[in-house]
Amino acid sequence: MDIQVSIPADDIGPEKVVILREPGVGLEAILVVDNTAAGPAIGGIRMATDVSVGEVFRLARAMTFKNAAAGLRHGGAKSGIVADPDMPDHDKERLVRALAHAMSDITDYIPGPDMGLTEANMAQIHDEIGRVVGLPPAMGGIPLDTLGATGFGVAVAVEVAEEMDRVRIDASRVVVQGVGAVGIHAARFLARRGASIVGVSDSRGAIVAPDGLDLDGLIAFKQAGNHVGEFPGGTVARGSDLIGLDCEIWVPAARPDVFTAANAHEVRAKVIAEGANIPATAEAEAIFHERGVIVLPDFIANAGGVICGAVEYGGGNEREAFTTIEEKIRANTREVLERSVAADVAPRVAATEMARARVLEMMGYRRSF
Repeated sequence: MDIQVSIPADDIGPEKVVILREPGVGLEAILVVDNTAAGPAIGGIRMATDVSVGEVFRLARAMTFKNAAAGLRHGGAKSGIVADPDMPDHDKERLVRALAHAMSDITDYIPGPDMGLTEANMAQIHDEIGRVVGLPPAMGGIPLDTLGATGFGVAVAVEVAEEMDRVRIDASRVVVQGVGAVGIHAARFLARRGASIVGVSDSRGAIVAPDGLDLDGLIAFKQAGNHVGEFPGGTVARGSDLIGLDCEIWVPAARPDVFTAANAHEVRAKVIAEGANIPATAEAEAIFHERGVIVLPDFIANAGGVICGAVEYGGGNEREAFTTIEEKIRANTREVLERSVAADVAPRVAATEMARARVLEMMGYRRSF
């Protein structure tokens, strides 16, 4: 496979762009260490057939800003394995172990789980290099996907929007695109606060129910290995049908660039809580701002996972992780929305200015000679 390397560098990064290959096992991978001013970079490994250098760089930059905004002693990075995440487990393990071996000397990168990988894969990386977050509980890890750390943070961000009179959760209909480890828990925490889940999707299809889905039934159905399109509690739809579905809260929790200039005008939500990384193009977010749709940016709203990982890496426990997630995401979301209103700019612009200033301040303490 010919991996093209062409990304925009600036005064923040990236520090490293590494292509990792092991032909013997079919490994094709990309690692971007964007910035380590705060400390060794934390960022997940995702597996997808179409992952690219550009996508990994954008995700690494999001991690730089996410970790800086959260006040973590870690910089930002990301990696991607070009492969089918639905491959047999033993084949996936071979690729994961090969990647770990290939990056064993890149000690300023601490990998973690992302789309397509699991706690078991993190244990395999730990076995190879001893440097990872997102471990199984038996190895001292905090089960962030099982507990829903990222989804919890997304719900906290929406709570702040409610406190600022942007939405009323207990009167809201919610759409969730991607009911995996992030989306299903974001739905669960919002439903606990009285919201009605009216549309969900996974990689195979979507289902809608204007009067609300049986979320507990859907969760059990998914945990049994089924796809949402087979769930009997609603009407089967295409994933793209969710874009313009009537709702107040829309949670993208899957792939990048779900919202573009071509479909942003179709969205009917009042609040978009970005559970996924880079789920909207810059053009789409500009349109949302013009329309008065509040976007809770990814590196603010979905920081729960990396906060949990950092707490785990520092030897903390589950209670400490969730307390820290709530404190940091609540404070950052409020600051971003207040800055957005005061300057009449999109929340992402306000969030980027805030995070960028923090990164540059940390870089100022680096040795310059």
